[in-house]
Amino acid sequence: MKYIISLCFAVLSCGVMCGQPSPVKKAARSVFTLKAFTADGTLKGSSTGFFTGGKGEALSCFSPLNGAAKAVAIDASHKEAPVTMVLGANDDYDLSRLSIDARKAAPLALAAAPAAAGSQLWLVEYDSKTPVRAVVKKVEKVTGDRSYYTLSLRAPQSAGGAPLLDDEGNVVAILQQPATDADTVCYAVDAAMGAALKITGLSINDPVLRTTSIKKALPDDVQQAILTLYVAPNVLDSAGYVSLVNDFITKFPSATDGYTARAGMEVEAGRFADAQNDMEQALKVADKKDDAHFSYAKLIFRKEVEQPEKTYAPWSLDKAIAETDAAYAINPLPVYNELKAQILYAQKKYADARSLYDRLGSTSLRSAAVFYAAAQCCAQLKDTLGMIARLDSAVATFDKPYLKEAAPYLMARAQTLDAAGKYREAVLDYNEYEKLVPVGLTADFYFTREQCELRGRLFQQALNDIRKAIGLAPDEVTYVAEKALIEVRVGLLDDAIKTSRQAIAMAPKSSDGYFFLGLAQCLNKQKAEGLASLRKALELGNTQAQEFIDKYSK
Repeated sequence: MKYIISLCFAVLSCGVMCGQPSPVKKAARSVFTLKAFTADGTLKGSSTGFFTGGKGEALSCFSPLNGAAKAVAIDASHKEAPVTMVLGANDDYDLSRLSIDARKAAPLALAAAPAAAGSQLWLVEYDSKTPVRAVVKKVEKVTGDRSYYTLSLRAPQSAGGAPLLDDEGNVVAILQQPATDADTVCYAVDAAMGAALKITGLSINDPVLRTTSIKKALPDDVQQAILTLYVAPNVLDSAGYVSLVNDFITKFPSATDGYTARAGMEVEAGRFADAQNDMEQALKVADKKDDAHFSYAKLIFRKEVEQPEKTYAPWSLDKAIAETDAAYAINPLPVYNELKAQILYAQKKYADARSLYDRLGSTSLRSAAVFYAAAQCCAQLKDTLGMIARLDSAVATFDKPYLKEAAPYLMARAQTLDAAGKYREAVLDYNEYEKLVPVGLTADFYFTREQCELRGRLFQQALNDIRKAIGLAPDEVTYVAEKALIEVRVGLLDDAIKTSRQAIAMAPKSSDGYFFLGLAQCLNKQKAEGLASLRKALELGNTQAQEFIDKYSK
């Protein structure tokens, strides 16, 4: 009996071994085991993988990398090589595309077509000289018309990520991790799905990729890489961003964006000479020289405004203007003159800045912001009429009924008209502002408008607004005293007396409550009480009270 069993085992073994095509047997040298670790060196997980490119490109599972800080691939000769970058990932099918520091890797080629149901494939496990035959039981189409295979196969859990080859030695599929070592039915996903994994400009925000701390590759397309560069500061820490920028410069040495980004970091660190070298390199390699000059101007301007105490002889606001002029000479874009106007304003050359902003008002940059900037120049030049005219132009860029975006310009014009003594016009703008900001208006807003209405002799409106202010800030005695003042002026004397007493109760050491109480009492034919209140106001420091004491003492 023992003889029969031994004979049967020998026959079965021969069937497995002898039936393997030669290309399949050679594939074992391309297979590795992937081991991933946390930052403290704890093993996070492992899987099988295989090389697909001669420069260390490879495919494996993604699950071991989730939460990992580093990973290594151990090849068929038991040599370790670090995983340098993740080139793409798919969490749904547990796939990852990796770059491994293994330049002499023997890559496997991908099959040109999917396998059909009933065909055979060969599973090549790590560190095994015996590929295992699998039969395709079922083929389903999944994402992107890729194939998903159900296989008659028994494989250990550690084989997840291993390649399944056709008779020519080409990779057809990647084994999904078996649920148990005893399973006789396994599943595999199209190898082309793994090979198609890539990094895009927004992959830096991909929640799957962010679960691993292993460096992610930059996109191969420069425009996508530039997108990554500009999103990165909001995602990466400072060390990660520095590394990304340096990687960008290495990968795209003829793109200016990397040099500009690095120069910005160097300026923040006070390394101005290094920043100058990077910007000069950007100018050398730039296809669009005007854009490089513009970026240089912005960098110098930023340094001069944010770090004026740190002098760097080659840089100045004049140098920044020279760069904007160089950009404009190459390509006369209005945005270059807008930056120049900002620099002129910083130099306190307000008339020149205003002239440039006025010119921008006739270009594609015409906007409320441009007119507002011109108005600010007028404010510095004490040109109130010019300021109002330009704020009129800013507001005029919006159609009625106004959108919320018009609110800050209406407020600016209201305040300017108010200061210019055009009170009723100012009130109209305050009213429009209130319509656009119906929620969140403060007591201070209503007090400001009340003051303007009072100066414009719009007493009922002023009284309404001071009541709103008190409703929002009932503990503010200034508002209560102001209400008493208005009530005295409009002849609501009983109300004024009541309000004044309220102010006195809130601030007994303030003269305002006694002053307005005295006026109201005197006007209400309560002269004795009124004079007593006015004398108390005088005692508390209100010198104006003496005038009314003299008046009502006669």
